[in-house]
Amino acid sequence: MISNQQLEEFKEKLTERKIQIEKNLTGTALELDGMRDLELNDEGDYAATSAKTVVDSAILQQQRKELNEIELALDKIRLGTYGICEMCEEPIGLPRLQVKNFARFCIACREITEKEQQ
Repeated sequence: MISNQQLEEFKEKLTERKIQIEKNLTGTALELDGMRDLELNDEGDYAATSAKTVVDSAILQQQRKELNEIELALDKIRLGTYGICEMCEEPIGLPRLQVKNFARFCIACREITEKEQQ
């Protein structure tokens, strides 16, 4: 069972991470916009810029996914369902939540969902 103090600590960590991701997303989006305005002089410039854009886009996508997970976890804290597995409805476990604050599944159910996705 998660204590109120632990719940507040998770809420604080999730909120801090949310703010950091929002800053990252804004900064990366501005950087990508700036790259569109660059005058590329040769194929080397184009290739380097293109590769960086692909990497930045992948990072943006991953960060948006994490942001959605964090917002879901914060909603669960407000609703009183934080730390409960979405699949089996058993407690997720404090060690797992400490490693991944926005975990939606206990370890056993996470393994099941990962096998289904493959």
